Amino acid sequence: MAARPEAPVPAVHLLDLKRELARERERLREAYRQRPHPGWALRRHARLVDQVLRKLWQRLAMPSTLALAAVGGYGRGELFPYSDVDVLVLLPAPEDAALAPALERFVGALWDVGLDTAHSVRTVDECLEQARRDITIETTLLEARWLAGNRTLFQRLKTSLAAILDPAAFLQAKRLEQEQRHQRYHDASTNLEPNLKESPGGLRDLQTILWIAQACGLGRSWRDLVHKGLLSEEEARQLRRQEAKLKDLRIRLHYLAGRREDRLLFDFQTALARELGLSDRGVRRAGELLMQRYYRAARVVAQLNVILLLDLEARINPPSSGEPQVLNERFQVTNGLLQARDPEVFLKHPSAILESFLLLQQHREIQGRDAQTLRALWRAVGEVGARLRRDPDSPRLFMEILRQPAGITRELRRMNRYGVLGLYIPAFGRIVGQMQHDLYHVYTVDEHILMVVRNLRRFAVTEFAHEYPLCSRLMAEFERPEVLYLAALFHDIAKGRGGDHSSLGALEARRFCRRHSLSPEDAELVEWLVRHHLMMSHTAQKQDLSDPEVIARFAQRVGTDRRLTALYLLTVADIRGTSPKVWNAWKARLLEDLFHLTRRHLSGQAPPPASLLEARQDEALRQLRLAAVPDAAHERLWSKLDVAYFLRHTPEEIAWHTRLLNYRVDTPSPVVKARLAPGAEGIQVLVYCPDQPRLFARLCDCFARIGFSIAEAKIYTTRHGYALDSFLVLDPENKSLSYRDLTSYLEYEVSRALEGPAAPPPPLGRVSRQMKHFPIVPQVHIRPDDYGRHHILSIVAGDRTGLLSRVARVLHDHGVNVESARITTLGERAEDTFLISGGKLLDDKAVVRLETDLLEALKA
Repeated sequence: MAARPEAPVPAVHLLDLKRELARERERLREAYRQRPHPGWALRRHARLVDQVLRKLWQRLAMPSTLALAAVGGYGRGELFPYSDVDVLVLLPAPEDAALAPALERFVGALWDVGLDTAHSVRTVDECLEQARRDITIETTLLEARWLAGNRTLFQRLKTSLAAILDPAAFLQAKRLEQEQRHQRYHDASTNLEPNLKESPGGLRDLQTILWIAQACGLGRSWRDLVHKGLLSEEEARQLRRQEAKLKDLRIRLHYLAGRREDRLLFDFQTALARELGLSDRGVRRAGELLMQRYYRAARVVAQLNVILLLDLEARINPPSSGEPQVLNERFQVTNGLLQARDPEVFLKHPSAILESFLLLQQHREIQGRDAQTLRALWRAVGEVGARLRRDPDSPRLFMEILRQPAGITRELRRMNRYGVLGLYIPAFGRIVGQMQHDLYHVYTVDEHILMVVRNLRRFAVTEFAHEYPLCSRLMAEFERPEVLYLAALFHDIAKGRGGDHSSLGALEARRFCRRHSLSPEDAELVEWLVRHHLMMSHTAQKQDLSDPEVIARFAQRVGTDRRLTALYLLTVADIRGTSPKVWNAWKARLLEDLFHLTRRHLSGQAPPPASLLEARQDEALRQLRLAAVPDAAHERLWSKLDVAYFLRHTPEEIAWHTRLLNYRVDTPSPVVKARLAPGAEGIQVLVYCPDQPRLFARLCDCFARIGFSIAEAKIYTTRHGYALDSFLVLDPENKSLSYRDLTSYLEYEVSRALEGPAAPPPPLGRVSRQMKHFPIVPQVHIRPDDYGRHHILSIVAGDRTGLLSRVARVLHDHGVNVESARITTLGERAEDTFLISGGKLLDDKAVVRLETDLLEALKA
């Protein structure tokens, strides 16, 4: 937007115009509240601004040689409440010094009357030169509309622009522009905060079609395209209906935000839903219902956009009439596109819908469907209904799609885009466009499910084997991987119904497998995976994997190696499919450790606890010998440690601690050392010092203050009263420091915090924008562990800086010791698990008081 010029404005009645504009805009807003008609409101607003601009032009006595034109969306005769007013001042010749004061006065007056303008001042030749170089400017000028001044000059612009307009080049440029725009939104119309104008399936996709049609002389409206045979009456009705929905949302969004805002942010979704008369329905919020409506409208727009672009391409660049390549009695390939030999084939033989997707997998040289076939598919999806599911060939074709060596993800996404997947699996249709307000899923349920399938497929593609070598190796050895894809399709399919979505989804999966004639073994595996798809992530992130009993219980629930492999692959794919921010190397290591430990147990190789202790000590000693540590040197430190230490730490950690502390066992000064975590993301920090009150809380305060988050903590007190605490910390801010600088910084800050006086706890960080609108109700649960020696504290809360230090302080105030902690952050949701001990935990009333105080600390 241009800056307001400093030139003085003449004494004209600008204040009257400003008041008139504000008054009429308020009337329009009130009229829209009473009778929301998007087309009328946009046209009326544009006419209002036309009147103001013409009065300004006249009152300022602008030179008669100039012309004033509306361009862009305003030139189209539509203006959203807070959109910029795009105007062009057309000059007969390059601007000279005599003309500058008049132009400055005009532009200044635009601001004075309250118009947010995006203005340009050009000659006809300059406009044409800019149009040749920039498709956006050419498009803006295509919709130019005369407002005031020299009509002849304006007409010369329109005539000259038409003379240089190349329809074929314009089509290709707009298609490329659309592809680039879609890529900015990850080619998905199901973003949780979509842009009503720019996102795939948004208003810009509709405008693109009309721009191309106008450039080709085919018309300026949907009615014109019907007359030209590019649209059917039903398609035009659908487009007008969805266009009206999107325009209505955008108008309401502008009014609600009080500014130009085209993003459906969380801040506005609930309020917009209320305006539209939507209310919470069961477990689903009004905002979710609004967004599901939007996603379904955007999907229709995206489908028809593809069809019409193909039609326009064929009209502008007629393909050569090559000989069709017949594939079977229903389909052929013409000019590289799949074509139905009978336009009614999908209605006559519903299973041909699935067959068309299978053929695109089997013939990778086919570039897609032609417009006629796409249109027939789109029409059939709305008409065949349950006949597709009842067609005896459909189950076989669907399973063949999942068994193909390539193209599974691509075709499943296409099936979802065209409504086929939800038609064939009704339970899937119910979660299309369904939002997930858990603050770590960044996709709708359907998009997340397909992302999980995509991740599983990447494990099977050799080009991506370097990303997750273990997953790729396991996938290559896994027989009948289609069971994994089915488990992925059904694992979240029952979300939003209330109740346990895993159990409800397992019932859906059982029915599907029975209808598709899977073997009893495979059907049982799919159902089991859906029912237990969260079990491995919960075990890995919330339980102590160094405890043999944890591994034994998990192995007992898994039962077989095939189940374990399938669950591991599905779990990795699932976590990676929630959000790019949720997955990290620490989670990868936990899951991989759990997989290997469980596999060893299932194969009968798990040693008894005594042997496990000896094995860890022997491995630690081997690593110490490799580091040239004398044979008996470890005894100084190890004599101060008990069995719990060796069972809770890995051999690598034991060897590291021994190298650092063996000659400083009784040091009065704190020892703080940091290193990159072996085989995982983050930094390991060792703290060794005489034990002191609030030590864990002080360390939590320190890490929070310097911007590091704790992922794991192991708290241990030696036999002679020293704290030997180790932390895995992550750097969410990605500080631009080298490894050596980062570890030195941590060592310095932690040492300073221990040696100086106790600092006050850091304040809780700000609540994020998402958490304000979708708050997480804090949860606190304390229960005895399976051995009766310790208690397990589970906490769920919105993640904020300083949260862990508050928990640590409450625990200390209640005389509760932290033995270990697992800190799991899922987006902005913290799910933390602590192993705690203390005499008060045996008193039920004391436990209730502790839970109450923790809840208060989490709410503050």
